[in-house]
Amino acid sequence: MTQPRAEYPRPQFVRPDWLNLNGEWQFEIDRSDSGLERGLRERELERRIVVPFAPETELSGIEDVDFLEAVWYRTTVTIPAGWDGKDAVLHFQAVDHDATVWVNGEEVVRHRGGFTPFSVNLRHVAKPGEQATIVVRARDTHRGPQARGKQSQLYANHSCLYTRTTGIWQTVWLEAVPTVHLRRPRITPDVAGSSFHLEVPVSANKPGYQVRAVLKDADGEITTAEVRADLDLAPRLTLQVPADRVRLWDTTDPHLYDLRVELIDAEGNVVDGADSYAGLRSVSINGKAILINGKHVFQRLVLDQGYWPESLMTAPSEEAIVRDIELSLAAGFNGARLHQKVFEERFLYHADRLGYLVWGEFGDWGSGVGDTGDDNQQPTATYVGQWLEAVERDYSHPSIVGWCPLNETHQLLHDRITQLDDVTRAMFLATKAADTSRPVLDASGYSHRVPETDVWDSHNYEQDPAEFTRQMADLVNDKPYGNTRDDKPLSLAYDGQPYFCSEFGGIWWNAEKAAAGKSGNSADSWGYGQRVANEEDFYVRFAGLIDALLDNELMFGYCYTQLTDVFQEENGIYNFDRSNKLDVPRIKAIQERQAAYEKD
Repeated sequence: MTQPRAEYPRPQFVRPDWLNLNGEWQFEIDRSDSGLERGLRERELERRIVVPFAPETELSGIEDVDFLEAVWYRTTVTIPAGWDGKDAVLHFQAVDHDATVWVNGEEVVRHRGGFTPFSVNLRHVAKPGEQATIVVRARDTHRGPQARGKQSQLYANHSCLYTRTTGIWQTVWLEAVPTVHLRRPRITPDVAGSSFHLEVPVSANKPGYQVRAVLKDADGEITTAEVRADLDLAPRLTLQVPADRVRLWDTTDPHLYDLRVELIDAEGNVVDGADSYAGLRSVSINGKAILINGKHVFQRLVLDQGYWPESLMTAPSEEAIVRDIELSLAAGFNGARLHQKVFEERFLYHADRLGYLVWGEFGDWGSGVGDTGDDNQQPTATYVGQWLEAVERDYSHPSIVGWCPLNETHQLLHDRITQLDDVTRAMFLATKAADTSRPVLDASGYSHRVPETDVWDSHNYEQDPAEFTRQMADLVNDKPYGNTRDDKPLSLAYDGQPYFCSEFGGIWWNAEKAAAGKSGNSADSWGYGQRVANEEDFYVRFAGLIDALLDNELMFGYCYTQLTDVFQEENGIYNFDRSNKLDVPRIKAIQERQAAYEKD
């Protein structure tokens, strides 16, 4: 078979010696999570699965959508003999949800969290030229607080919750690294200073070692910087860009500089090196404005949930990732909220390359413990750790212009400090500590619990354009629309931050079902508010909702729900299979007129 998802999984830190482990693995479902006692770690497994597709998916070859309390994987690989003198590092880009990995019978790593990568150096269990038998157990309970994103905790899909993803769902790979090696750098653009600041962790501080960075563009080398690597755990250096080589990254000109980072020994030999890239882009705040490179760029965002019919949260191919961004651009959007999921890094690479604005978000749904407004949201400390792993992975991507750790945490505001309050503040402060270069939204919609949050927003699925316009109009009086529950507050008071409506629209439309007279929510068709009567009504409603936000000079952007239908949720611009559902050029024309915010 052709190897699935064969492309390099970490495009902003590329080494030449690597081995993709996607393909057929042994597999077994362990519904009662008794496999360790039953010897599944030691024996051959009964079935075969195609990694990296989850067992719930068609492309995995399993397609079992029942609850999978635990699943097991097994494969044997030979570490290339050509890597002699180096260590083999085993990488998992994402395993949902709690993973334990054994190699040659020894436990080598554990990881909690279904959205973020983890790695382990195999030098103590397998060397170049030797075989490595890899066994993975993934546990994925559907009970209790757990960061699930949009995965349903009921057996069936319902409302805006979808088929679960269990186990390995992103690329598994091996990489050769020297004993002393570079770790992934942080690249911070400095538009005001026409430079890039690099923080380059190293695995050890060897006497006489140096870190060297070289910046290039299409005309060749621009600048080089070197710094000692034997004093600081993470050497820092600055790459100054001369005025005649400055070219900013933005939506109309997504220019990327090539970047080479090397580790040099005391004799001047290159002992490790990796290729990267960087975009010179700034994000700043002035009053209610969020500025990109100092300019009022209206953010016409779309909600992108990143699901496919045949592969769920895993993109079926590299081409499918690119196509989703291109479909969004074709409809007049210039970016996306990557909703309730940490998207694979290949998506961000293409967003960088295509000038596509992104708000990074954590898949925090799953923290609810009931429907009461008292203490119904109980995210745990692991949310903070998992989210920091995501921020660290994606820090250097210029397409990301904001962070959103939480989404729709709908807990009533009352007189006690709750677990939600604690975790919301912890995630906000952790994000600000990890990244001082981007704004942070404490929670998208609903429960704003951090008074100094950089951004404020709301979710508003009012379907009548006139009423929607009225509700959005009071921003000029510092009284923006805010989410409530039974007219009771969910958030602390607004304090003049930049504001946008980060979910709206969701216009429910399926021509075939409308023709059949289906007008209400059902198991196979769900949406917001009253379904439009016909396609022409869709365009009228869409234009009215869009106009309400484009005409608000204090609104820095919006996020329309959503890019595609997802299973029973039929409110996309495109069908779930990405085929055309609407007149896309007409949708684009409605969005492309100048926003009041863009008039300097």
